[in-house]
Amino acid sequence: MIVLLVSLLGGLGAATRFVVDGWIRSRTTGGLPVATMAINVTGSLLIGFLAGGLASGALDPDAYVVAATGFCGGYTTFSTASMETVRLAQEGAYRRALVAGLGTLLLTVLAAAAGVGVATALL
Repeated sequence: MIVLLVSLLGGLGAATRFVVDGWIRSRTTGGLPVATMAINVTGSLLIGFLAGGLASGALDPDAYVVAATGFCGGYTTFSTASMETVRLAQEGAYRRALVAGLGTLLLTVLAAAAGVGVATALL
């Protein structure tokens, strides 16, 4: 049953990513992959919140697996972030590639930590 739920929520996460990505891309311009960065940061925030809920005992381990691995796994897209960073570097946009790559890394780790902190404070 867990595998089925992870699969279903993974599909829901991927569909959500598709919608959010399109919405952000339709409203932004510029050279940074803002949509992918925003998706990965919000997904990391949610995974951190779920991890905090799991650590505090407020979230069942099976629910954590389904939500974090399923939904967040389908929603976040670090492979796309990597490819977009490489593409920027190949185009000679080295500063933007550095900002995209390191910015994504830094912001996602901070977001995950913030999610854990919020969950710990609330749950």
